Amino acid sequence: MNTRNVLFGVIGAIILIILLTGGWFLSAYNGFVAAEEGVDASWAQVESQYQRRADLIPNLVSTVKGYAAHEEEVLTEITAARSQWGAAATQESKMEAAGGMDSAISRLLMVVENYPDLKANENFLALQAQLEGTENRIAVERMRYNEQVRAYNTQIKRMPAAIVANMFGFDEKLYFESDEGAEVAPTVEF
Repeated sequence: MNTRNVLFGVIGAIILIILLTGGWFLSAYNGFVAAEEGVDASWAQVESQYQRRADLIPNLVSTVKGYAAHEEEVLTEITAARSQWGAAATQESKMEAAGGMDSAISRLLMVVENYPDLKANENFLALQAQLEGTENRIAVERMRYNEQVRAYNTQIKRMPAAIVANMFGFDEKLYFESDEGAEVAPTVEF
């Protein structure tokens, strides 16, 4: 009888260890899924703000065109940058296209400085205000996205949870860095 109790105790301990280990694996996996969904949701917000900016570009270009017709190169560049954003299929290519749009808009706004009549135009002023608000939203969303990426990347690298992350293919996410290498997009001031 004593041997039987010992055997049941050993089997019970093994089952308890298996259940605890399985529960920990399940908990770690679900934590990675939740963190990855947080990163994806933050990226969707970044995309939404960049799309808002891309939607403002045709109006901005047409307003500037009337005043700065001989600045065709800059206007073509900004239109091309908008097209690259729309055609980008991967997150990495969208990040690159966003950098191109940042640069093209900066050059356009520098051109605008040479046209005092344009700077006083009501349509341009309204577009400029919308663009400024959008740039600030982009900076905020990029910062939130990078915070989510940092939390996720930290979570998948911590031991022993990193074993579970590697087993189930949870890979590091990319930070959305500006051209200068900072993690937060610069705001545009007019």
